[in-house]
Amino acid sequence: MTSCILLTGGAGFIGSHTHIALTAAGHKVVILDDFSNAQHSVPARLEQITGQPVTVIDADVRDADALAKVFATHTIDAVVHFAARKAVGESMAVPLDYFDVNINGLITLLRAMDRAGCRRLVFSSSATVYGVPDEAPTPETAPFRAMNPYGQTKITGEQMLGWLQASNPEWAVGVLRYFNPAGAHGSALIGEDPRDIPNNLMPYVAKVALGQLPRVMVFGNDYDTPDGTGVRDYIHVEDLARGHVLSLEKLLSTGQGHVVNLGTGRGYSVLEVIAAYQRASNRDLPHVITDRRPGDVPIYVARADKAAEVLGFRTEKGLDEMCASLWKWVSNMADGA
Repeated sequence: MTSCILLTGGAGFIGSHTHIALTAAGHKVVILDDFSNAQHSVPARLEQITGQPVTVIDADVRDADALAKVFATHTIDAVVHFAARKAVGESMAVPLDYFDVNINGLITLLRAMDRAGCRRLVFSSSATVYGVPDEAPTPETAPFRAMNPYGQTKITGEQMLGWLQASNPEWAVGVLRYFNPAGAHGSALIGEDPRDIPNNLMPYVAKVALGQLPRVMVFGNDYDTPDGTGVRDYIHVEDLARGHVLSLEKLLSTGQGHVVNLGTGRGYSVLEVIAAYQRASNRDLPHVITDRRPGDVPIYVARADKAAEVLGFRTEKGLDEMCASLWKWVSNMADGA
């Protein structure tokens, strides 16, 4: 069944890959993005990959008038909501900015959807809702523990959506708590492209491999992990995009919401990631140990069986494939593609 899907933040890293996956699945897609954390070249690259024109509205998700116009112009069947600020460290410094974009933006979007009678939403959540979890791999039943303002905005968003569904059974929401997205599209035409110094490990390592940064900063080596550095469950962005399609299609076919982790169930330390990227790039990556970063936690690894059961979702790509695809992407960009 062909549906028309609104992607807020659809020109960003995960949003752009989800656009490709949705288009491949036969859906029509409308992107809404203010390009605050995305390149204006992304829509043209998406057209090159998909062979189809890309519809883009340049607007902020907090702009109620712009959203009203989108729903008046297009018959939107469902929304996949990515538009948010997402850096843990930055959220500690500017929490009000995060509350404004991530919470007010969601409220503005939900009001526009409700007025338009569009009540199917895939919500981009995060493993940070678990704080420091009691167990790893971490199941969806783990309690909420906010360790930073970013994580709190995701907890608040999930709670709001839960109450909304309880108030009106016409709403169906897929909450996807994903772990650490990494890698790039196999075409090497799109990938993560942060404007400033990256907050996440993978793009930071990529800039070191390119010679754009001098060394990898390892924030802490005294965690209770095998080598003392933080452990994360990295998931290839193409796998993650496919998970969004499965969530969306589940909502459209059943009208029933769900909450699932999207991860591999396997964690890798910072030092293991550096080693894997050295193999992919065939370059030496100097690194230095420094103090722990405020708001970080020792380990995030997903318990991934519920996503398999509810959505039929299983990851297909491992860490080496993530590093290889990322290196291909950043090398392509460095060559001026």
